[in-house]
Amino acid sequence: MLVVVADTSPIRYLAQIDRIDLLPRLFGKIFVPSVVADELRHPSAPQAVQAWMKEMPGWVEVSPDIDAADPVLRRLDPGERSAIMLGLSLKADLILIDDRKGAAAALQKGLEITGTLGVLDRAAQRGLVDLADALARLKQTNFRYRQEMMDALLDRSKGKTR
Repeated sequence: MLVVVADTSPIRYLAQIDRIDLLPRLFGKIFVPSVVADELRHPSAPQAVQAWMKEMPGWVEVSPDIDAADPVLRRLDPGERSAIMLGLSLKADLILIDDRKGAAAALQKGLEITGTLGVLDRAAQRGLVDLADALARLKQTNFRYRQEMMDALLDRSKGKTR
């Protein structure tokens, strides 16, 4: 089983589009630092996310935050920084992170990364989700994306299914 650590945004957006079920189906257990859990519970989080956090499933393991003395990581927000530090301490196979600076820092530290779109792509490759529907739902949120990236995912997905 893979060791997977998640930052806030992939969990947030998958919960918002009602596809949070993909995480345990793809990865089994997901580790989140406590600061990420706090961000997901925050009153400003979307209602779907708050509701999911109230009934947080057993496949999510909340871990204590690990402080980062590294100046590169200090420039990141607390959730990204903690997810990367937890990933390093667990020798994670994968970090789920959307933020470009956070993703770059994780790669610099030798961690494998993917984001919300990568999760949806993996799920589509395994026949777990209708990618076009999931991306259409994602567009209804405040998820920031490049249209070319979504188009490329859809084109590749269509090529594999036909």
